Amino acid sequence: MLRYGAFYGPDTGMLEENMIAQIARRRVPLIGNGDGYWSFIHIEDAAAATLAAIERGAPGNIYNIVDDDPAPVHAWLPALAAMLGAKPPRHVPAWLARLIAGEHLVVMMTQARAGTNGKAKRDLGWLPVHPSWRQGFAQIVAEARAKPS
Repeated sequence: MLRYGAFYGPDTGMLEENMIAQIARRRVPLIGNGDGYWSFIHIEDAAAATLAAIERGAPGNIYNIVDDDPAPVHAWLPALAAMLGAKPPRHVPAWLARLIAGEHLVVMMTQARAGTNGKAKRDLGWLPVHPSWRQGFAQIVAEARAKPS
């Protein structure tokens, strides 16, 4: 079984056009302390890990398919906003976010825990080409800006 982090890639997951627009308009707030840790995975790395699991994975094992750099929301959300040239995200207290968006979103933003990819690297012989969301996000944002509109 494969457990993937939050997908990103050109026009995918975290860097899908609508998500970028929401972050740029400051519509994705930093909820509470933003201490929820997220694990990310570039879509190309996810595909490579999936192939490695098909070829070398042991039946019944669980592999976390994530990059090497889990990050709290209070780190990755403002960093992504800055990469996009947007103002930092607004802060919303957890109690208010719970009323508006529900418990699940508040938990994701304040309490989620990251995965580790050590077992997948060791057992599958897999290494992410994009070891950190920091470089991966920046690369995709730069490539998107370089495309003629």
